[in-house]
Amino acid sequence: MKVFPEDYMYSREHLWVRVDGDLATIGITDYAQEKLGEVLSIELPEIDTEVERDESFGSIESAKAVIELIAPVGGQVVNVNDDLLDDVGIINSDPHDTGWLIVIEMSDIDEIDDLLDTRGYNDFILESEED
Repeated sequence: MKVFPEDYMYSREHLWVRVDGDLATIGITDYAQEKLGEVLSIELPEIDTEVERDESFGSIESAKAVIELIAPVGGQVVNVNDDLLDDVGIINSDPHDTGWLIVIEMSDIDEIDDLLDTRGYNDFILESEED
């Protein structure tokens, strides 16, 4: 079983969410970056972009695939991790900390109720690997 930060919430699309008031910092999980392999490029929205929950807000291209990033919560993008423009490899080396993607000011904080806690996310991974 992988160890994921306990104070984060997780989406079924393998994104983590760290909530601080009405701000949600979002990144991909260690599990997702491991499955993707070496990340080659990333496309993220501009600051002030409105993001809808369950809609694409960008993409990641790796040696194995290109995946859409599906927003776990909706709201306005208030910060983007510019460090990734210089070194996209941060996503592979530190996905749960310095490899964060965007910060959203949530329009409906109750959307986090649909996310998984650490145990729920681990269970979800185990179930998906059994299929």
